[in-house]
Amino acid sequence: MTTGRTPGHGPLAGVRVVELAGIGPGPFAAMLLGDLGADVVRVDRPGGPSLAVDPAFDVTNRNKRSVVVDLKAPDGPARVLDLAARADVLIEGNRPGVAERLGVGPEDCHARNPRLVYGRMTGWGQEGPLAQRAGHDIAYIALTGTLGMIGAPGEPPPAPANLLGDYAGGSLYLVVGVLAALHHARVTGAGQVVDAAIVDGTAHLSTMIHGMLAAGGWRDRRAANLLDGGCPYYGTYETSDGGYMAVGALEPQFYDEFTDLLGLGDLRDARTDWTRWGELREAVAARFRTRTRDAWTALFEGSDACVAPVLSLREAPHHPHLAARGTFTDHGGITQPAPAPRFSATPTAVRSGPAQPGADTREVARDWGVPRLTADLVETPANTPVDDFPHQGD
Repeated sequence: MTTGRTPGHGPLAGVRVVELAGIGPGPFAAMLLGDLGADVVRVDRPGGPSLAVDPAFDVTNRNKRSVVVDLKAPDGPARVLDLAARADVLIEGNRPGVAERLGVGPEDCHARNPRLVYGRMTGWGQEGPLAQRAGHDIAYIALTGTLGMIGAPGEPPPAPANLLGDYAGGSLYLVVGVLAALHHARVTGAGQVVDAAIVDGTAHLSTMIHGMLAAGGWRDRRAANLLDGGCPYYGTYETSDGGYMAVGALEPQFYDEFTDLLGLGDLRDARTDWTRWGELREAVAARFRTRTRDAWTALFEGSDACVAPVLSLREAPHHPHLAARGTFTDHGGITQPAPAPRFSATPTAVRSGPAQPGADTREVARDWGVPRLTADLVETPANTPVDDFPHQGD
């Protein structure tokens, strides 16, 4: 494993990662590696990011450093290959074949560094009929069957932000694959390519559901099952002030406590009687509408009824439990989730704010021993067009 000169925090301290700039799950995966202590160098394009987000607020670029390289310039690929030669991991999220055409594909990189773990993040994967198609989270999860599981029957499935596909099925699977391949490289001295496709990861997340479906314990339609809103004691309910409470009282002892605190002890037997679930749902909904969200929160406080208030993004950091754990942190004036998970011997931290495009070129050139990075170094105009750079999107 290459030893980086820049001090790190976390179990991946000393691991060097090159991230070819993209959007969505690739940057998040690189952020996670940076949170775990890796020295992540993001290779930005001239003109900066293609999304209309102020780079100062893009916290997926925290715990990273940035250099600017024009991969279409004659010496652009050579500069990236110099970095790859000194790295343990490289992550890219272009459409299949793009990195090869730019001269920084797996063969080019492994010729310089046979131990390199080359992580590829796409929506559709490296092969298949849709491999060259553009796409985003919602299309990927639609084809895997997971989007079709969400929402009320008779209504269009709602868009569940981009957490399920991009980040759960994409970023996290890429990181798992990279860490497994990194372990293999350290043991054998041989690097390899990690093909992380959002369709693969999202489908994999539904493994338990497929097992239940095969066993006859899951009906292939929305809101008809225990965990998809079909069960009246596993779902959300509106309160008198327009807030919501989340209920997950699945086990008998939790369900009994839930109905007792709600004042519906006479409906205990409805738990296992599907013919009474409609009656139970109406009774629970009517009772929740009699009090505010805060009043119900106070009532269920300290119980094992498995009931919690549905908080907004701005409310969540102030919840007493999350505040006590430090689940969120403030860095550079931005409230953001703290690194996760936690380690007893190698604690992690937000060490730096979002990397600004090209701001660390000279520092990285010195620390990684890549003088070519600073050759003819000039400031890149913020409005340089980047529309012709081929990328998959997510």
